[in-house]
Amino acid sequence: MEKSEGIEREDGSIEEKQSFKDGSIRGYDSLHRLLSANLKPQIFQEVSRLLLGLNCGSALETIFLPESANALSSKHDFDLQAFSFSADKELLREPRVVRVGLIQNSIALPTTAPFFDQKKAIFEKLGPIIDAAGASGVNILCLQEAWMMPFAFCTREKRWCEFAEPVNGESTQFLQEFARKYNMVIISPILERDVNHGETLWNTAIIIGNHGNIIGKHRKNHIPRVGDFNESTYYMEGNTGHPVFETTYGKIAVNICYGRHHPLNWLAFGLNGTEIVFNPSATVGELSEPMWPIEARNAAIANSYFVGSINRVGTEIFPNPFTSGDGKPQHPDFGHFYGSSHFSAPDAACTPSLSRNKNGLLISDMDLNLCRQLKDKWGFRMTARYELYADMLARYLKPDFEPQVISDPLLHKKSS
Repeated sequence: MEKSEGIEREDGSIEEKQSFKDGSIRGYDSLHRLLSANLKPQIFQEVSRLLLGLNCGSALETIFLPESANALSSKHDFDLQAFSFSADKELLREPRVVRVGLIQNSIALPTTAPFFDQKKAIFEKLGPIIDAAGASGVNILCLQEAWMMPFAFCTREKRWCEFAEPVNGESTQFLQEFARKYNMVIISPILERDVNHGETLWNTAIIIGNHGNIIGKHRKNHIPRVGDFNESTYYMEGNTGHPVFETTYGKIAVNICYGRHHPLNWLAFGLNGTEIVFNPSATVGELSEPMWPIEARNAAIANSYFVGSINRVGTEIFPNPFTSGDGKPQHPDFGHFYGSSHFSAPDAACTPSLSRNKNGLLISDMDLNLCRQLKDKWGFRMTARYELYADMLARYLKPDFEPQVISDPLLHKKSS
């Protein structure tokens, strides 16, 4: 926390202004904790109901994790939270409870360190967090976007391409050991080098099965060209469609980062039958934070599936300042990656977020029966008009498309 200049009040007195360079909110590492510390319990309970919703009519229950996981959290200083989403009891189906985890983290060394050392240090940082997930019985674990490197895609410098790996590269091999050890499915978003197609780069999520096998991969569908996010310098739009991966624990999909701004991207994964969509991201406060708690939750509601939203943490300083064509002065960093990873459920409930400024592991039990129950309740699939949408999109794609606008006949009539 750093003190800065004062703010003049209307009465002429000076109010001391404080800015928090560590990414906290007035000294608190999440909105939930700020509210908990400053509201009376009854008021906080009601505010939480409005902000987080209710799961099957009740507030989310916390999960008690094993002492070994809590000990790792204390020793390695990462945020550890766990909650449970339930579903109504059914007569013909048993509960389908799966335990899911999200990891958010900062880089481990300055971006000026040798690349080999940077990657090795990230591996060493994540090891204890993955161990905590394994000790907690997590079945499916998802890491953040491009977890094995700094998010250097703002710089447009090609030397960062050295972090790219083939699908079966060292990051995959590192995680395969944990998958086998803990019988865990792991989603690993990396910068991929496609050695079979001219060594082209892709922003890719690799799905590692619970036996350590590679189930498949998905490449990022939507590439941002906004602010500092000039990612098309490195890779273009993916070519893998909207795959759903059927694992021993359920059907999962990956909507990488910027794809969360595209409702049809969320829809397509739902049409393919996913039960959980992971959204590994790297986004900063000034650009996107007001949208962060909304978009994934909306997707979970509209498509009747669970969503796990992951964002990296910290401010990454690069050796050479860069600009973004927006008229602002050159700068050496994106801004603060605000973490705040969370889960959203199809009944509009969501968990509190992880810290805005610490590494973290968020765990959730989720009964996948809730997906069908909400489809039955709201009937979104039944009441959708896909034939109308398909016709509209087909016409929109034609060069001679004309919008369906009906103008008031008096609007352009000349006055007599």
